[in-house]
Amino acid sequence: MKSFLTTASTAALAVALGLGAGGIGTFGPGAGAAMAAEKIVISNWDGYMPKDLPEKFKAETGIEVEVALHATNEEIMGKVVAGKGKGYDVLFVSSPFAEVLNKLGLSAPIDHAKVPNFANLYPEAASLEYDPGNSFSAPYAWGTTGLCYRSDLVEGTPSSWNDLLNPSDGLKGKVTMLATDRWLMAAGMLARGYSVNETSQAKIDEVKAQLIETKKDLLAYDDTTFYSKLVSGEASLVHAWDGWCNYGIAENDKIRYVIPEEGTDLWVDTMVITAASENKDAAHKFINYILSADNGKWVAENILYKVPNKAAMEALDSGLLASFPNLDMAPADMMKQEQLRDLGSAQKAYTKAVTEITASN
Repeated sequence: MKSFLTTASTAALAVALGLGAGGIGTFGPGAGAAMAAEKIVISNWDGYMPKDLPEKFKAETGIEVEVALHATNEEIMGKVVAGKGKGYDVLFVSSPFAEVLNKLGLSAPIDHAKVPNFANLYPEAASLEYDPGNSFSAPYAWGTTGLCYRSDLVEGTPSSWNDLLNPSDGLKGKVTMLATDRWLMAAGMLARGYSVNETSQAKIDEVKAQLIETKKDLLAYDDTTFYSKLVSGEASLVHAWDGWCNYGIAENDKIRYVIPEEGTDLWVDTMVITAASENKDAAHKFINYILSADNGKWVAENILYKVPNKAAMEALDSGLLASFPNLDMAPADMMKQEQLRDLGSAQKAYTKAVTEITASN
């Protein structure tokens, strides 16, 4: 889906996703403190940036950073939509959620004059469909989703999403899939040649039926420990984000990552300044600091995800790229994959379908 929603329909989507007010509270952590000049509150996933980054940022700029953690995009979106972004200055969210924040008027424009380190990014990073020119978001990390497998336990090389959805007899009970709405449904959509942003109810129902059938052959739905299941041999083939597959490769060199022949999604994790922030200059300084070559290099080396920071990627040791081949995927090749977009009102249908899939017998 390439069209934009009206503000009203986007707000309806937020309610459909359970992102409306109710039981979450109006303000985020440190709301009062965030009002003070020279202090910002950010929300990020745990372990997604250097632990000493706030300390180093304060030493360099004098600006204090309070870090709040969220486990999922949905969690932080619930808080931000309910409180209209108050109490937060910078949010780390995946691209479809950044797109929703912009449509809801909850993100602020980014002043590129205040973020000179945008110059460190690949040209492709300014051509992302959800935010051409990076007008309201700054890309932090990006990658693909595919098949992660034990080359010593799987015969041949998996080449299709159908190897996951319709596993051979030897793989039944040895396969895991991601349970997150967009990625579980994407596997089914791609297997049928459909878009990862498909909104047709008929196609959603078709994919739901296939995934209910697939569940009978799964070991588990697993978004966090699938790579350790590969390492132990409990699983032989898993549905995985590329960086998380690298965690398995780090422990077992028989583990491989492949993008199926039908293609995959290009996901992007971004940084967004909230419209409610009263410390926007400080927030810009923080984003500029994050986009330095050194910080981008840390992410690639320690999280084992690709970053859209050209200066950072070019500074990586060749041995690291040899050990984790998917880190070396060229941006031009990544851009051939389909970019995840906001589904609009169809997100409710995805959530309903996944709930029914995971609850099925």
